Amino acid sequence: MKYAPFQNYINGQFVPSSSNRKLDVISPLDGTLLSSVPMSSAEELDAAVKAAANAFPVWSKTPIKERAQIFFRYKYLLEKNITELAALICEENGKTNGEAIAEIEKSIELTEFACALPQIMTGEILEVSKGIECRTEHIALGVVASIVPFNFPAMVPNWTIPNAIATGNCMIIKPSEKVPLSCARIAQLLKEAGLPDGVFNIVNGDSEIVNAICVHPQIEAISFVGSTKVAKIVYQKATQHFKRCLALGGAKNHLLVLPDAKEEMTAVNIVASMSGCAGQRCMAASAMIGVGKVDHIINRICEEAIKIVAGKNLGAVINKASKERIEKYITEAEQQGAKILVDGRNAKVEGKENGTYVGPTVIDYVRPDMAIAREEVFGPVISIMRTDSLDEAISIQNKNPYGNGASVFTQNGSLARYVIEKASAGMIGVNVGVPVPREPFSFGGWNESKFGVGDITGKSSIEFWTKLKKTTVKWNPEAGVNWMS
Repeated sequence: MKYAPFQNYINGQFVPSSSNRKLDVISPLDGTLLSSVPMSSAEELDAAVKAAANAFPVWSKTPIKERAQIFFRYKYLLEKNITELAALICEENGKTNGEAIAEIEKSIELTEFACALPQIMTGEILEVSKGIECRTEHIALGVVASIVPFNFPAMVPNWTIPNAIATGNCMIIKPSEKVPLSCARIAQLLKEAGLPDGVFNIVNGDSEIVNAICVHPQIEAISFVGSTKVAKIVYQKATQHFKRCLALGGAKNHLLVLPDAKEEMTAVNIVASMSGCAGQRCMAASAMIGVGKVDHIINRICEEAIKIVAGKNLGAVINKASKERIEKYITEAEQQGAKILVDGRNAKVEGKENGTYVGPTVIDYVRPDMAIAREEVFGPVISIMRTDSLDEAISIQNKNPYGNGASVFTQNGSLARYVIEKASAGMIGVNVGVPVPREPFSFGGWNESKFGVGDITGKSSIEFWTKLKKTTVKWNPEAGVNWMS
């Protein structure tokens, strides 16, 4: 075991769990045993909530400009420790070093937005009648929680940590039991940045802790990122207990490729989108719809795909079960009549035979009714469907229950605008393989990719992490009495 067994982080200290249930943390790169993580009890969550609740009165009354200073220092520490943080991501998640560096760089950008909150979260004031003023203020909710997935061990936690805490809340985070290393290091960096004890806490665990978070009477709001199946459960349970909840689920992102698309740009973007982070991201391109004669682009996609090599510029998938599930999708599609153009099954990396790798896979002549066309594969796989018309392609995209992202590749502006208007997704791209907005624009999909109101990042997140207080003030008696007073 490379690292000591993981502990919870409560009130500024790492504390051992009382639970006898533990899970091994295995590196998908080579099968190395990294550590073990405890499956904490509801009583341990109570201790974290108590620490957060005790810290909240002072933290929430700290001026926002002072709260933001913590995140200026935290941003500096992310930059200073970027090499170490990236190495942790590689170990626990299986990403390439470049992908891990990019994840920390995005975390830095997210933190920069939190640093700007004093200039953004200003409220409003207006003299609504002679002598009468109305004003609004954003007020922190209290104790909040964030349940995060394995695929971005640092970035997704930083979708919520800076904004939730800078707006005045105290937080409990439940990391994925598969990747606890990054969150633990984040806790250390936040403390080094000067965050008071109790403001940020970590409770490790599995579904038992997720359920306890959803029903805990002192937790005011919950954010969740994971599969749609679990997102629905979390959203329903949290809202049944009168909590705010924003639950992000799975995706099936469609790329519509028209014959006039730039061949090289399209192929490079599609392959990067389908294979980046081994396809384990909710914005990965997993379904391409070729409209008309696009064989020249498909051929180029295959040429680009074979340049992606497991263990070199392609990372591992998270575990053996994921590898088996992805390869099962590919095999089933082949058995149902699809044509495998580039086959990534049975990928091996010399010297890392116990790693869990799937090579880039390009599948042509996929039908919309096939499981691989409908469901989230979460691997480096692109399924190609073919249509004769743009309307038919849009219809396929619209019928899919998910709605995270969609892109169109074309040089025709009017057709691009047509897709933008008709596609049923929260994030749309034109000649972009991964249409993720940059700060201050927010991240969030539609349909069964998101449950709840608002988005998880950017300006939209302010509304989720705060409640609005409205004040009406009258000082001068000369204003008299009217319907406004």
